[in-house]
Amino acid sequence: MEPKIRVKSITFSDDTTIQFKENDVVIVVGPNNAGKSAALRAIRDKFAVPDAPSPVVKSIALVKEGTTNDLLEWLKNTTKVIEGQWSSSFQSLGNNVSLQSASAWWTNTDGELHDLAKFFCRMLTADERLVAANPPENIALTREPPGHPIHFLQRDDSLEEKISSQFRRAFGLDIVVHRNAGSQVPIYVGDKPQCMPGQDRLSLGYIHELEKLTPIQTQGDGMRSFLGILLYATVGHEAVLLIDEPEAFLHPPQARHLGDYLVSEGGSYQQLFVATHSGDVLRGMLASESSRVRVLRLRRAGDVNVTRQLDNAQIAQVWGDPLLRYSNILDGLFHEKVVLCESDSDCRFYSAIMDTLYEANTDEGRRPDIMFTHCGGKARLPVVIKALRDLEVPISVVADFDVLNDEQPLRSIFEAVGGQWDSMSSDWQQVKSAVDGKKPELSTDEVRRDIESVLAGASAPMFPSAAKKEIQTILRRSSPWSTAKSVGIPFVPSGQPSQACQRLLDTLGAHGIFVVPVGELEGFAKSAGGHGPAWVAEVLKQDLASSPELEQARQFVREVIR
Repeated sequence: MEPKIRVKSITFSDDTTIQFKENDVVIVVGPNNAGKSAALRAIRDKFAVPDAPSPVVKSIALVKEGTTNDLLEWLKNTTKVIEGQWSSSFQSLGNNVSLQSASAWWTNTDGELHDLAKFFCRMLTADERLVAANPPENIALTREPPGHPIHFLQRDDSLEEKISSQFRRAFGLDIVVHRNAGSQVPIYVGDKPQCMPGQDRLSLGYIHELEKLTPIQTQGDGMRSFLGILLYATVGHEAVLLIDEPEAFLHPPQARHLGDYLVSEGGSYQQLFVATHSGDVLRGMLASESSRVRVLRLRRAGDVNVTRQLDNAQIAQVWGDPLLRYSNILDGLFHEKVVLCESDSDCRFYSAIMDTLYEANTDEGRRPDIMFTHCGGKARLPVVIKALRDLEVPISVVADFDVLNDEQPLRSIFEAVGGQWDSMSSDWQQVKSAVDGKKPELSTDEVRRDIESVLAGASAPMFPSAAKKEIQTILRRSSPWSTAKSVGIPFVPSGQPSQACQRLLDTLGAHGIFVVPVGELEGFAKSAGGHGPAWVAEVLKQDLASSPELEQARQFVREVIR
């Protein structure tokens, strides 16, 4: 039988132990400096020496299959055997081990595999991926086993075509192995030449056309890295493959395609561990909807790396929602915290204020790794909140004051963050009734008059969208909540309603829901004209760090991001 060694379980620094199957594809995500790359290095090091130190991984348990004879027979058939004076040694894909050492380490009771580990576990670093595209020395195909990934393509036309088709999908170009280049086996990039009648791939005429293309080793890091990953993920015989930041040097579409390939077309016999900070790689890997895929999220808490295995059913639910699938919500997995807003304009303003706080005042400490994102209005907030909480991403929610107008979606938002509606329903009812009882901006007669004026001016066969928006604005002004949204807390009547409002906002804030105290974004700087994007563009021209008018905005953002 073919000998195998795979990862059975990993115990992380927070004492969390995760069990793995033999063909799992494990995506390791988390904020910067959470320990993603360090986790992969720990697997590699502990594969060879179980006691190798690591700040992220306490221990790993391995499963070994096969006898010493199985191991030696496998090494003889899959590596280059170097006969020495005293002993033979085995070389393959940059690894080397002597026969005696291989036998001794395979039966080692303390689990130390040393150099033998490299034949079963490979960590594919950025440098190794780039070097993989360089031409290897030629070999006698019928007598020597492959010593380099390109040798596998040299021996197998169908394998070369498989890799080339993926490369063309990413870059629009073929890769072609030069089989008659002399002492080396280079790969060329471009439109693959066609064999003319009477030619084959060793014909002089074909070779002339092939050599008009560009050698891959002279191309950019993106092409070389992409090819290196394809090669090792496709032809490598290691039972465990570790890839650190496969997105390096790649544009988003290429990163996403690579993620999809690693799951859909990579070796199903392998355990694959991928540490990434790319939402594109993650989305590509999830796009396969394979049951092999598992997601681990790491975050740092002091000296401990807190580890959570995200529930596949919950990930599938997020992935199955088109509005979430084609948004950047999943990028929240790579940040310490996500702040959810109603609109893109809100995100731009609050993010700019946060940047100012940390740029202008070193006393604020380290700038937190926070992602501001929106979900297109209040109605979508509960769905996105639940999705991020299911993925164990810390969140804050920012909503305009008129979120208090209706029980829904306020109740759904509050319950999505884990709140109990009964704990604040009484205060909400009191605030709602008090605001409803105030005089609206427009009376019924005024609403009728203004709408009739709009209708009188609409003569086109198709009702103008501008007129529709104008009527909607008139209707909003018929409710006191229109004024409440532009004024905020001061619009609530004094006395018991005001006290209930403060308790309500405190309860929401304690659960990470922050209601804009000035009503809406534009209330933070009434001197600026416009609304939404136009208002933000005008305000960003101000000195955000010291403008007295923006002091309330700065204080509000401090509360949101704390």
